[in-house]
Amino acid sequence: MGLRRKNKSPAVLSHEFVIQNHADAVSCLAMGLLLGLMFEVTAKYVIIFITVQYNVTYTTDDKSEPIHFYEYGPKDIATIFFYMLIAIILHAVIQEYILDEEFMTNPTLLWKDYPHSRMFFQVKFFYVCQIAYWLHALPELYLQKIRKEDIPRQLYYICLYTAHISGAYVLNLQRLGLMLLVPHYLVELIFHASRLFYFSDENKQKGFTLWALLFVMARLLTLTLSVLTFGFGLARVQNPGFSIADGNFNVLTVRMSCLAAICLTQAWMMWKFINFQLKKWREHIQNQIPKKKITNTKSKPTKKEPNRVNFVNGAVKLEDGASPRTRKSKAL
Repeated sequence: MGLRRKNKSPAVLSHEFVIQNHADAVSCLAMGLLLGLMFEVTAKYVIIFITVQYNVTYTTDDKSEPIHFYEYGPKDIATIFFYMLIAIILHAVIQEYILDEEFMTNPTLLWKDYPHSRMFFQVKFFYVCQIAYWLHALPELYLQKIRKEDIPRQLYYICLYTAHISGAYVLNLQRLGLMLLVPHYLVELIFHASRLFYFSDENKQKGFTLWALLFVMARLLTLTLSVLTFGFGLARVQNPGFSIADGNFNVLTVRMSCLAAICLTQAWMMWKFINFQLKKWREHIQNQIPKKKITNTKSKPTKKEPNRVNFVNGAVKLEDGASPRTRKSKAL
């Protein structure tokens, strides 16, 4: 399977044994905790490891909706311990399948010996967690009372993530999926970190520049690896064909459908990215234009307007109600 081979089995509980098998041991422990949720007797104890504890609800006197907060306590140690196990598993997956498999120097490993129907526990656990996370986001749209105008945008992202990750999992393209997900998630991490810095100080915007550069590079990397895998690699393997029993989906229709889906998604993301950058550029240009100073000085009339007169009942009156003076006629 193109994995790093171990020359010999080290002694049990030795230093080398722990290093080589720590991911499997941690994965089994995490899976045991998750299995505990299936039984009513153990669920009340296991839930402490998975869910956030010490939620407090406050109500105000004006009969508005209750406000939910969280406090800290000793049960947080169990929660931190569980998610520490998850972090170790994810780190092991990246180390074993991204850093130690020489995918960048030897991209043929992405399609060599396809179908990759057999997975290690860490890989399966990674994909199960990914699919479960994005599927859980669907009911959260209702449970979190998301605004109606924000629901379509979030639905796009949830459906795209679910379709692509599930497709890589079902079609036995786990290697390609990992190679595409890791840089994508790293770019997203930089974006969210930049937002946090921006919220703390609006002058800290250099992170967005780094994100923009890496975003474009990630899109190019995704397109390059996808074209190599579906356009050239899988088309030249020795066992093309379609067999659900063997997990082999290496036919032209499936390859072109997957490639088209990835290309359209990357094009859509670039279109959103370009529109976002143009919007920010226009706002920056408008902020650079000096605003005209508006003075509140009163305008003085240059000429006195002649008093208008009205004729009321045959008498001449000024508009303000004063009566005009009568001029004396000069004698001839």
